[in-house]
Amino acid sequence: MTEPTEQTGYAVEYPDEARYPDGKGTLSQDQAVLIDEVIDDPHAPAFDFYVVNDEKTGIYEAIVGDTEIAGLPYNVAGDDRLVLLATSVFPEYRGQGIATELIRRVLDDVRTQGKTVTIMCPIVRTFIEHNPAYADLIDPEHPGPTTGSHQS
Repeated sequence: MTEPTEQTGYAVEYPDEARYPDGKGTLSQDQAVLIDEVIDDPHAPAFDFYVVNDEKTGIYEAIVGDTEIAGLPYNVAGDDRLVLLATSVFPEYRGQGIATELIRRVLDDVRTQGKTVTIMCPIVRTFIEHNPAYADLIDPEHPGPTTGSHQS
């Protein structure tokens, strides 16, 4: 991966359990790319993919053919809540609407199951900020880190 040519406008503070590379809560360049994708919100992903919820490993996987192209791992917190950990998209599939559509499908599945979410992933948090119809899925008692946000 190449070094960024310009500094991003992201100053997000999340606890280290949100899996930030620097342990301080600063977004990596990879996360910044996915945040930009979610903000730009392409209406249809460039690839036709399907999503599998692998409950054994606790990950929603985006798959094209027989290739995993993205994932959103989670932890189960009781019978009615998932903790969404970290959205990832393989580099060659980034910037093509995959992260946005994966998050949308995961949240739709959570809604269908009648569950709520705790958000540890800044990409999911940004998606919900830009798609407030999903805000009701955030668990009111356990929303996840809420300090810091995308700075325009």
